[in-house]
Amino acid sequence: MSVTVQARGSETDHATLVARAAALVPDLLERAAEAERLRKVPLENIAALRNAGLLKILQARRYGGHQASLRTHVDVVAALAGGCASTAWCVGVIHAHSWLMAQFPRAAQEETYGANPDAIISAVIAARGKARAVDGGYVLNGFWPFASGSQHADFLFLGAAVINETGETVDEGDLLVPTSDIVIKDDWNVVGLRGTGSCSIVAKDVFVPAHRYLSLPGLIGGQTPGQALHEGWLYRSAAVPVLTLALAPAALGTAQAALESFKKRLPGREIAYTQHEIQIDSPVTHIQAATAATKIDTAQLLLHYCADEIQAAAERGEAMDFAKRARVRMDCAFAVRLCLEAVETIYLASGGSGIAETSTIQRASRDIHAVNMHGLLSLETNAEMYGRVVLGLTPNTPLI
Repeated sequence: MSVTVQARGSETDHATLVARAAALVPDLLERAAEAERLRKVPLENIAALRNAGLLKILQARRYGGHQASLRTHVDVVAALAGGCASTAWCVGVIHAHSWLMAQFPRAAQEETYGANPDAIISAVIAARGKARAVDGGYVLNGFWPFASGSQHADFLFLGAAVINETGETVDEGDLLVPTSDIVIKDDWNVVGLRGTGSCSIVAKDVFVPAHRYLSLPGLIGGQTPGQALHEGWLYRSAAVPVLTLALAPAALGTAQAALESFKKRLPGREIAYTQHEIQIDSPVTHIQAATAATKIDTAQLLLHYCADEIQAAAERGEAMDFAKRARVRMDCAFAVRLCLEAVETIYLASGGSGIAETSTIQRASRDIHAVNMHGLLSLETNAEMYGRVVLGLTPNTPLI
């Protein structure tokens, strides 16, 4: 695999943003248990991220964002996961929603980032609700689980099928809704990514003006009303690859941090039920460390490769090749599975003390399992999809 495309723009800007993320890690780590207790990202974390400008990585430059590269997104989110995977996950999806906001009609962009460049947008992009067309817009109803970061959001994207008078689906799209128009249920009671506050959303007869609607088929096809507002390549990128890539870096940073934590545990540690054998001197430990490190490094290479491939097509002004779009979904799912396998190797090598509530490695295991269970990152589903594409068959999903 040859990786030749580098992150565009100022390397200093990239390095500065990643360094800002790394600088927050000690405080995020200190508050990781609090995030789990609260079942959402602590307000102190949101304030720190805002002050560092790290919620604006993929936000349009004309609305106060960095409009940085996808590599910068990957590396910033991975760095943050070194302190708190839940916070990093929410940052990753906020970045994705910043990118998506740039595809909406200009009036919607003005209502959000135009009015408040610090606005936070949460989302459930999948078309789980129903929208009925009325004069001037839509009436939206539905129930949407898994709205990460919704308690801190000013707006939400809620996916819905558009239903005509006879009940037929005529389109699927995302509707931009102020948080004040919906109900956030306090139902995020989970064991992985517990601090993401991924609560369910309920909308009942919410009117949504027409300019706050974006067609999903149009988005996937690269035909959106807001794209032309912005210079540069970023918002010409293929939608499903961008949205998939946005979810993966939290797993990478979580695995990297788990490996570092494991290494710090080793000096002087004895292997239980041996004749005082020191774990760091054991050949088994060497193999475990090498295996975990190589899987993590491979995951990072895959995510960087995906970012570069998406960017290269967008810079050429071309629609990304269908097979390459499918490969991005597969590569992202494979990368997060590699991270899971690496963490499980480390976790099982940590001995009985590894199950302590205070253990960062056991938290990493829970969080990284949760990442792998996201529908867009399901390895088996993506493998079936990509295998069908490789074999020239019709894929099992239009979300490519």
